[in-house]
Amino acid sequence: MAECFLMEVCVDSVQSAVNAERGGAGRLELCSSLLEGGLTPSLGLLHIVKQCVKIPVYVMIRPRGGDFFYSDQEVEVMKKDIEVMKSHGADGLVLGALTEDGRVDAELCMELLASARPLPVTFHRAFDMAHDPVVALEALVTLGFKHVLTSGCDSSALEGLPLIKRLVDQAKGRIVVMPGGGITERNLQRILEGSGAQEFHCSARSSRDSAMKFRNTCVSMGAAFTAPEYSLKVADVSKVRTLNAIAKNTL
Repeated sequence: MAECFLMEVCVDSVQSAVNAERGGAGRLELCSSLLEGGLTPSLGLLHIVKQCVKIPVYVMIRPRGGDFFYSDQEVEVMKKDIEVMKSHGADGLVLGALTEDGRVDAELCMELLASARPLPVTFHRAFDMAHDPVVALEALVTLGFKHVLTSGCDSSALEGLPLIKRLVDQAKGRIVVMPGGGITERNLQRILEGSGAQEFHCSARSSRDSAMKFRNTCVSMGAAFTAPEYSLKVADVSKVRTLNAIAKNTL
């Protein structure tokens, strides 16, 4: 049987990108700051990742953490980032914007999609913050997004499974509904079988201890809720491989 599924792995380092490809990922979502849910990566990171992997690299366009209601300056940044990432080899883009009352910002999305052409564009989990997912999905189809990433408007794809299934049914192949959010080898089979989705999104990471021998434990580099300074999260080849095998067997 032909493989009819695709695993997208979100990565924020070259090592994670290489590991994800080695484990069988079909596509990468490249970001920085996965702790904040993923922000626009540096051009340097895109450059080196493109040198190291052959699978498509979709680049996150998100100027800051927090909500998805953007100021005029932030919109300018997003447009410039789209232009720059496109000219440096991005295979696709990942973005999203909402109005203050939680609807898909169709006007802004239209402008961003025009800047992104001819690259395929995924609407990210801003979708999960939308007021009405059924209406939001129709808006994305009309606008011409290729994929939408969603946890079913819940804390994880497993919790949001009933809604993800409804969205997959509603989409009828007009847009790819891609479950993401807390997907692991323990719940992937349930999510794929329960949703009917053909693609899924995960980070498949495990913690790796820092190689630093000298450590100053009195200092942390961010706000109160930070990642530990001496632990790195990296996509794990064996986790990616396991998820890939589960998807193969399920679909």
